[in-house]
Formats: sequence, structure tokens, C-alpha cells
Amino acid sequence: MYTLSDLKTAIDNPVWFARELNRLYAHRLNLHDHNPDGIDIFEEDWDNLILLDACRYDEFSRHHNLTGRLEKRISRGATSSEFVRGNFTDRELHDTVYVSANAYYAYLEDEINTSVHAYIGLHDEKYRVVKNQTTPPETVTDHAIRTHKEYPNKRLLVHYLQPHQPYLGTYGMERFNHGRGLIDTVKKSNPTRDELFKAYRENLELVLEEVESLLEQLTGKTVISADHGEMLGERMTPIPVREYGHNAGIYNKELLEVPWFIVDNGDRREIVAESPDGSKDFSKEKIRDQLQALGYRE
Repeated sequence: MYTLSDLKTAIDNPVWFARELNRLYAHRLNLHDHNPDGIDIFEEDWDNLILLDACRYDEFSRHHNLTGRLEKRISRGATSSEFVRGNFTDRELHDTVYVSANAYYAYLEDEINTSVHAYIGLHDEKYRVVKNQTTPPETVTDHAIRTHKEYPNKRLLVHYLQPHQPYLGTYGMERFNHGRGLIDTVKKSNPTRDELFKAYRENLELVLEEVESLLEQLTGKTVISADHGEMLGERMTPIPVREYGHNAGIYNKELLEVPWFIVDNGDRREIVAESPDGSKDFSKEKIRDQLQALGYRE
């Protein structure tokens, strides 16, 4: 539902208005809280699923150096909240352990009536860098390796925050003044599209280095994918304004096409479902603050 404040925003910011019209067009007037044409990740075949946040299929295919087989999938979300709602809602996933630097599962867990065997959230302030926004990929790798050893008979879901901005590479840190989300960062930094792609690719390379290290420690069938992609100045449809980042309900290929890279390492694990192994209490207010700092509207 739009308010008088939204009307004022539309008058003052025609790009915002165009984005909302594109969202309504793609979202079919908001009849769904996620993309119903995307895959159900838990119905796919894997022992370990590694998610790279905001990783585009085309950029992954051009820049990875991993050994395996690359396929393409369509995500249930153009943003993390849609991805979580589309895959986790009303499910008991007691054969799965989730290690995540993305806070959306913890933020929505009660609302969407879901549970996993164990959840290791790496989004507390003690893990974050760059304006208290993001968790570095090496932190995720370390905890994923420990979790794999602790829960050898569970499916392992690992969620890195990169290549999502803020950009952690040397060029990205020097060139960009990071704001609250990519749109704000672009406004503050005024990059060319080549400069934006350079920083994005640098972040992708950083997280892929960590993924390569993690793969050496994982057994069974591993898939590398993404929760959603990223708009890096492409024009939206049907109103052709340029878009940056990832907004719910904008279903362009740059946001929905994600990699599905398959790596086999030894025998498949025997996966067993068991009652949840406790849970951590997270401050919803602090989680909301971090998500907003990353550019999410919820």
C-alpha cells in the first residue's frame, strides 16, 4: 500500500517512481512474496550448498577458475528476503545446518514458520567490517569448516555475503565511498559502469578464493550458487531507467539467473534429520539496522 509520503517521493524522484512501476509490472501487482518460477533449493540434489550473495550467473561464468560443471538456475528471489521466503517458509529442515553471514533467515525465522537443525549466524557486530555492514569471506570459511566437522551427517548450507557490496578489495576500498546499499554507494562515488564492474569482480574474486579453500575440506556433492543476482547499471523493463543493486519484485535476468556449479568430492554423505540443536537469540533491531545499511528496505 502506497502512502502520501510515497507520492511525495514519486514527485521528487522520478527514478524511484519508475522503479516502483517496473516492480509492479514484474511482480504482477504484488500477488506473490517471491518469484514462483524459481527453483526450490531444498528439492535439488546436494550435500553442501554454497551461496554467494548477489552473484550474477554471467559474471560467475566468466571469472571462476574452479573445476566442476556449470549449470544455470532461476532463483525464487530478486533479493534475499524473497529468497528466504520462497525456500524456507513452513518447513522443518532438520537435516540441514545453515552457516550464514546474511541475516535474513534470523530476521524472518519466526514469521515464516521455519527451522533448521542448527543455525550459525555470522552477522553479529563482532564479525562485521566496512561501516559495520559486512562479514569478510574468510570468517565464513572458517566457521563452515568447523561446522562441517561438527555435523558430518547433515546437509551444509553456507551463505557468504560477497560479491554483494561493500567492496572489500584494494580497488573497491580506494575508489568507492560506501553508503547504505549500492544505489547510495553509486550516488556517493559516481563511478563509470566499468569502474563498478571492476569493484564487483574484485569482490567476486575474493569470495571465490575462499570458496576454493572451503571446497578442499568438504566431502560429497557440493553446489555453488547464489540467492539472487545484481543490477550494475542495466536498464529495467518496461520503463528503461538504469538500476543498481537488487530490489524485490524486479525480475530481470541479471537478478534471477544464478550459477549452479557442481563439484563432486568423494562418496556422498549419509544425511540424517534430527531435532533442532538449540538456537541463538538475535536482536531483531540490530539485524534490521544491518540489513538497512546493506540497502535492504525491510
